[in-house]
Amino acid sequence: MKYFVFSFLSVTAFLGLTGCNHSSSTTVEESSEQTSLRDLLALPDHIAVPYVPDFNPISEEKIELGRFLFYDKKLSANQTQSCESCHDQSLAFSDGVSTPFGSTGHQLTRNSQGLANVAYHSTFTWSNNGFLALEDQLNVPIRADNPIELGVTDPNLDEVLARFDADPAYVAMFAAAFPDSDSGTTINKIIFSLASFIRTMISANSAYDQYLLGDTSALTEQQKLGFSLFNGEKFECFHCHTGSNFSVSYRDSNTTEDTIAYPFFNNGLYNLDGEGSYPAADQGLYDLTLDLNDRGKFRPQSLRNIELTGPYMHDGSLQTLREVIEHYARGGQLIESGENAGDGNLSPLKSGLITGFDATDDEIDAVIAFLESLTDYEFINNPKFSDPFEEQ
Repeated sequence: MKYFVFSFLSVTAFLGLTGCNHSSSTTVEESSEQTSLRDLLALPDHIAVPYVPDFNPISEEKIELGRFLFYDKKLSANQTQSCESCHDQSLAFSDGVSTPFGSTGHQLTRNSQGLANVAYHSTFTWSNNGFLALEDQLNVPIRADNPIELGVTDPNLDEVLARFDADPAYVAMFAAAFPDSDSGTTINKIIFSLASFIRTMISANSAYDQYLLGDTSALTEQQKLGFSLFNGEKFECFHCHTGSNFSVSYRDSNTTEDTIAYPFFNNGLYNLDGEGSYPAADQGLYDLTLDLNDRGKFRPQSLRNIELTGPYMHDGSLQTLREVIEHYARGGQLIESGENAGDGNLSPLKSGLITGFDATDDEIDAVIAFLESLTDYEFINNPKFSDPFEEQ
């Protein structure tokens, strides 16, 4: 199969377990549960409490177990990779390459996304409108067989689980994280713990955040100009990258079901046939829906720590932030020769928001400087996200 598709939401419904809590409250006042979660995650006041599904409430014990699992190579079938192999804390949990290699040496087609504030997205992965919870997405890197990432497929699942059941430290951590279960290690417990840990990866102390909270000196004059251009009608970045997470793909604990957006856009990166097609290896949402209008549609990413998470785009084909801005300024990428030749500016499937604009070098420099203000150095050095095995 091309993509491993699994929905934990559908499984929980089938088993009669508690489903998602789509909050109907839009008030600013937080419930006691939200306040408790805010304290557990140590969230600053200017950041909303993330949505957490009822079927997997966060606990300190799950977070700690998830942290160990995230860094443990025993979670790959051949014990050569961990989640951290493609999500490095110093790079805001991205990996710095265009597209990574899985544990068996198979090169993936999509760029590794940074994980900062991933809990706030409304959908997960670059282009899947069916993954509505982080638990859904985590099955892909662990369980997928094409492409293989960690490679925990059915033939070797029991062997992988047995590694953790044979480790007294993990036996104790699983028991603490799931005190009402005596089934030992299961793939769902692994996924629930990883999801809990990843939801703690909140980045909210960049220079931009400090500026937002009233420190007018936190941004340079160049960054302030970039901020203005970013939110202006010429660059129009804000149409797809807005709000506290700089993405219109957004959900928090107060977002109501009827207001959740599930956006996917074609940004004119390719136009192979003059009809909007992308390279066959990855045509975005189309590969799931088979709707020709979905060719080249991908989810707008968060721009938090964007300075650290290049290369950019779903395939890592743009190396620098300047290339990204110049791509949008042109209104789509021109590839003059080769198998991907075509003019993305002329794509009939390109979003109407990608119209192109004239920009001076100084203006582009200013927007890049503003984007660099979204780098959170506290986040990339926070020991609560670091490799626990290095502490032992």
